[in-house]
Amino acid sequence: MSDTSANKSWGRVDDTNTVFVREGDGERAVGQYPDGTAEEALAYFERKYTDLAGQVTLLEQRIKRGTSVNDVAATVTKLRDQIQGANAVGDLAALTARLDVLTGAVQELSEQQKAEQEKARAEARAQREALVDAAEKLAAQDLSKVQWKQTSAELDSLFTQWQAQQKTGPRLPKGEADALWKRFRGARSTIETARRAFFADLDATNREVRQRKERLIEQAEALAPKGADGIPAYRDLLDQWKASGRAGRKLDDQLWARFKTAGDVLYGAKAEVDALADEEYGANLTLKEAVLVEAEPILEITDHAAARSALSAIQRKWDEIGRVPRDSVRAIDARIRKIEDHVRELEETHWKNNNPETKARAEGLRGQLEGSIEQLEADLAKAKAANDARAIAETEKALETQRSWLAAIGS
Repeated sequence: MSDTSANKSWGRVDDTNTVFVREGDGERAVGQYPDGTAEEALAYFERKYTDLAGQVTLLEQRIKRGTSVNDVAATVTKLRDQIQGANAVGDLAALTARLDVLTGAVQELSEQQKAEQEKARAEARAQREALVDAAEKLAAQDLSKVQWKQTSAELDSLFTQWQAQQKTGPRLPKGEADALWKRFRGARSTIETARRAFFADLDATNREVRQRKERLIEQAEALAPKGADGIPAYRDLLDQWKASGRAGRKLDDQLWARFKTAGDVLYGAKAEVDALADEEYGANLTLKEAVLVEAEPILEITDHAAARSALSAIQRKWDEIGRVPRDSVRAIDARIRKIEDHVRELEETHWKNNNPETKARAEGLRGQLEGSIEQLEADLAKAKAANDARAIAETEKALETQRSWLAAIGS
């Protein structure tokens, strides 16, 4: 068989179905294809070339997308080895040239990615330093006065952010990462130690408060047989309860429910006694209302002696009737008190007007005022005769004052 060339540019097939690829000024045998035609043999090795070219094209696209430079470099080396001496028909030199271009692109990509990585590390470093600063700021507080719920939540949030950056963020140099973590861990440890100490003290305090309140509950429950008579002692226990402090909200609510139940027993007994008493005193209320109707005319009396006499008779009847139901005491006492206040005002007015010492002082002052007024009237006449406007005004003002004083002490 004579040489047959299915691809005159890059390959040929000889009489033995051996396929050659052209390289430079010569050619190289790439293999045999004994069971087919020359065209099939050449096409077989051209497909191998197409596969290699496809891998180079794919790598070019990966570089454009910014894939990892390490992966690209390894792939370039691998493809270069495959193309060198490849059993394929095609422009192998062109593929090698494209790989040479990619080698430069890899270098450029490497520098770009290195810059991006450094920028990302700088941002990660700043973020972690911000987390460290925030944690140290929390630790620098007066930890005896902090709100632990809020502070613990803030610390947990900082730690969660730290873990997320370690997991998904760029890795920092070991020395830097260790130094930052040491600071963060130290601040976190300071806060956690103070928190544990606080809650240990709180637990101890709560235990003491719980024990005190349980003893008060036992004493309150022991008062039940006394019924209403146990209320004064229960009130004393209530004062002690208020001074005992708190044992934690949930526990304190439970303890208070037990203590209150013991008190409800006593006040329930008192309510039964009061209910019986109110039923018994209901008739007294009707009688006292009748006495009030009889007493209200006293409000019209102006003579203190007559008013006192009438009130004394009313008060005797009032006292003889006795107690009224509790819910009526205030209203009915207010009505009798109004009458008593009226009589007391009459008596005070009488005493004020007839007190010998007061009268004597008033008589002496009245005489002085009358003499002063008489003199001022004479002075006013003289001022008018002299047509002295200033003297007239001053004298009239003085007269007005003296006369008002005289009117105030009565005639």
